[in-house]
Order: sequence, then structure tokens, then C-alpha cells
Amino acid sequence: MSRLILVLGDQLSHHIAALREARPSDVVLMAEVMDEASYVRHHPQKIAFLFAAMRKFAGELRARGLEVVYTRLDDPENSQSIGGEILRLAAARGLREVIATEPGEWRLIRALGDLPIPVHQRADDRFLASHAEFEAWAEGRKELRMEWFYREMRRKTGLLMQGDQPEGGQWNYDHDNRKPASGDLLRVRPPFCEPDAETQAVLDLVEARFPGNFGRLRPFGWATDRAGALRMLDHFVRHALDEFGPYQDAMLAGDPFLYHSLLSPYINAGLLSPREVCEAVAQAYARGEVRLNSAEGYIRQILGWREFMRGIYFLEGPDYTARNLLDHRRDLPALFWGARTRMSCMAEAIGQTRDHAYAHHIQRLMVTGNFALLAGIDPAQVHEWYLAVYIDAYEWVQAPNVIGMSQFADGGVVGSKPYVSSGNYINKMSDYCKGCAYKVAARTGRDACPFNLLYWDFLDRHRERFARNPRIGRIYATWDRMDEARRRTIRAEAADFLHRMEAGETV
Repeated sequence: MSRLILVLGDQLSHHIAALREARPSDVVLMAEVMDEASYVRHHPQKIAFLFAAMRKFAGELRARGLEVVYTRLDDPENSQSIGGEILRLAAARGLREVIATEPGEWRLIRALGDLPIPVHQRADDRFLASHAEFEAWAEGRKELRMEWFYREMRRKTGLLMQGDQPEGGQWNYDHDNRKPASGDLLRVRPPFCEPDAETQAVLDLVEARFPGNFGRLRPFGWATDRAGALRMLDHFVRHALDEFGPYQDAMLAGDPFLYHSLLSPYINAGLLSPREVCEAVAQAYARGEVRLNSAEGYIRQILGWREFMRGIYFLEGPDYTARNLLDHRRDLPALFWGARTRMSCMAEAIGQTRDHAYAHHIQRLMVTGNFALLAGIDPAQVHEWYLAVYIDAYEWVQAPNVIGMSQFADGGVVGSKPYVSSGNYINKMSDYCKGCAYKVAARTGRDACPFNLLYWDFLDRHRERFARNPRIGRIYATWDRMDEARRRTIRAEAADFLHRMEAGETV
């Protein structure tokens, strides 16, 4: 008997679990639906990337001899939901069983489970750690820390290992990877993939259907098939990986990419596997083409953080995104949606997000995320913003990064301390402060860097919670050494800044 094989837009791998079970008589369903394109206001480049990649992947499946029913967004019969398309195809073809690969969001897992037709959700084994493996690792631990999990994953995979010991004798070379960068007109840029006719048709569709979404659709230079993704991987390994390590935390005005790979959209959508990317990096090191700290630093982002984030998301359950331990309630301000700001760092990070649907991890954590946490913005709204504006964003990865690491709303499940800083960190790791209307050296006054004011105000507001934290508590000694008049000034000026921000003034 024929069955329905479901392939979602972020499951574009020929080796995905559901496709491995496909029989010649089965029918593959892929669908562009408004429910998935609009549950948050996705960046138009993300929608275009996924629709174009889905259409091309469907063509590859047909070339393999599989029957594929593909629903386009503008098909008149489109029910505009994944569940609706399953039921429509099942009724039309008399299909009584669905084979699916487990989605990466609780929302879709529940939607498939609620359908009045059996949906068998197979494990998504593109990931290197299963749910059971992560749960077994986490069981009984007082703290879940990525570093310890990462070491287990190195041992499991053998990546950058010499027997049971790490290559070079150290597990982590992060201390070598904190250099600021300088402008370089000769720095190799990532390839621009000129849209073909099929991608152009998708761009026209997205332009017509999502005119109000935040972000610029064109120019659009992302690869939209596996062959293009492989070229992007090869380019990164050959031309940028060696310098990635030292400068992975650096930020430069007008240079959004530096030495970053831009591979996360392809990995998260299934066009590249995390294992093959890590192996390509490890092989480049073995050939003597890249330094160890760069190879280790990049592999840690995938084998460590990516797998750890997914493990936390499924371990903590569907209510994780509602956590708000610090009770932050302020609404997300308009500057996150492109309203003018005098803060150069925020303008740079949000501007490149608007233009490219991309910002690297330090821009997300220590600029936009840092500001949101210091300003006391509702973490649910912050999470939704990150989910909406980035091309690589899916809830399994975004929620732990935002709710946990960035906003500390989970109370320390992901991180042992809040990632907050004054303007000093941004000044050290970027050139943003040189062109800013505010003065990073000013601690108070109208021209004082808002990060300076908000940093101390945040620590003061949450003293009861953080004063005994071994990683941040000692900072309170500096606050206590300030005279009371200065502390009052900081509190008052921070409150004034936040009031003006909430009122919609340019800050």
C-alpha cells in the first residue's frame, strides 16, 4: 500500500530518515504554505532561500524516480498548512499512513501528532547526538555545560583526536581566538550566487506576497541547492578558515562577513551535513592548510554549540520559550526593526541583518542580545525577533541561544552567568565606537555610551540574584566603590534613556 512521505523545508537531504524508507509506490509531499512562511515575520531572503531550495530538491527527488507532489504557495488549492496539505493529498490518493522525519520545532511536532491520520515521526539522525544520548549525558548533572558535552562529542566522532586525547593536547583554543580585526580591502569575500531563473521566480513571488516583512530581498546571493552549498563549503575551507579562528569574535563597520563561513543556512536546511562540514575542516588541518585553533574553533561551533543547543531545546520541553526568570517586560523597541539609532554598534548589526539576513554570533550575543538584556526587554519578543530576521533561524537552535545564553531567561540552564558588558567589550572587538555619536569612554552624561549606563543599572537591579555568582559577583565591588551621587546619576540617566527609547525617540 502506498504511503505519504513528508519532507519539510529544512529537511532537504536525500538521506533524511523519512526518505530512506520511501518505496517506489510511495508519494513524497513537499509544500510551500503560508502557516510556515508567516508564523513569525520571516526575513524575505529566508523565505526565498527555502522555497527555491525546496523546488530544486523536489526536482532532484523526481530525477531519482520518486513521485513528488509539490504544492506551491500560489496554488489555488493550497490549504496553506502542512497538516492541511497532508490531509488533502491523503484524501485524493487514498493514503492512510504518513512517514515523517521529526520536525525541529515543538509547534510542528504537535501539529503532526494531532492529525486524524497516523503520522510516524522518525528520528532526525542528521544530528550527531540523539535525544536519548543527550538525555543520558545530562542525567544527574547539576550543571549542563557545553564544554563537557563537546568533549564527549569529540570522543564519539574522533574529530581532531589522537586516540583518546585531543589534537595538540588541549580541548579548547578559545584564548587564541579573540583578536580584533582591521580593515582589509584584499580580504576574500564569500561567493555571490547569481539567482537562476527558478530562484528569480521565487524572488518575484516573495516580493509580491511579503512586501511588509523586515529585510531587503535583493540583491539575493545565497546558494539554493546542494551543489552550490558544496561550493560555499570549499570556498570557506580554502580561503577563510585559516583566519576564522583568531578573528571569529571581531566586528568591523561595513564588513559583515570577515572570515565567517556563512554555512549555517545550508547545514540547518539539510543541504550540507554537520558531519561532512566538520570532516572537511579536520581534513584541511590534517593537510597542514589551516591552524589548529581555527579548525578546533569552527568544529566546536558545530559539534559543540549546535548539538548542545538542540539537546537543550528538546530536553527542556515546549514551554522553554516562555521562561522569563528576570521578569523583563519591556517591549522590543522600534530600533530593532530599523528605526534610526545613534548607537553605531546597533545600527551596524541591525543594518546588516536587514540587508543580508545575517549577523555573526558575537554581533547577535554581545551587541543586539546584550542590549536587549541590559534594557530589560521581554525575552519572548527578543526570541521572536531572532527567529524572524535570520536566514539560519529555527526554533530548536534559536530558543536556547536567546532564552538561555543571550537573555538568561532560563536562569542558568545554558550559561553560568548573563552575557552582559559595557561599551568596553564592543570597543575592544570592533571599530564601531570610532564612528558613534556616543562616547565609549564617557560613563555618565548625555554623550555617555548607553551600554555603560545600562550595564551598571542592570547589575544594580538584579544584585540579589547575581552578587553571589562566582563569575560576575566580584564586579559589585567596583559598583560599591562609587560614591552614592554617581550611582544615583547612573540610575537616573539609564532610566531617562529607557524612557526616551520607549517613547519612540531616536536614542
